[in-house]
Amino acid sequence: MKTPSAFLLLMALTAPVFAAEIDIPLNELGFVDAIQKLDKSSISEQLGEPQVVADVKDEITGEVLGTVWQYQYLNTTEDGDYYRTTELDFVGDRVATIVFINNEIPEANASTEVPPNECTPTC
Repeated sequence: MKTPSAFLLLMALTAPVFAAEIDIPLNELGFVDAIQKLDKSSISEQLGEPQVVADVKDEITGEVLGTVWQYQYLNTTEDGDYYRTTELDFVGDRVATIVFINNEIPEANASTEVPPNECTPTC
């Protein structure tokens, strides 16, 4: 029984090494497949720092629930055009959601105001 345990331990220790060696393709389907296997530091090493980083916090406790990274002109569509924005939504150290958007990211120093929720109790 020691052999399977040793094998599992060896696999657990080497898994991060294999994951770090994944090259991230820039076509949308290859990107989605590869990016979900990597952690934040591996992604940052290969893609560089994102243009926009925003933490999503609990309104009451202030606890960081997730992080949003946005890159511009990173990924290509099936026909070879670029998406203007690629958004990676992280929970912890892993990508939870990937969004390809065809609009520009606002300038980092530009002030963007979000209108208050206009929904009434009858919504």
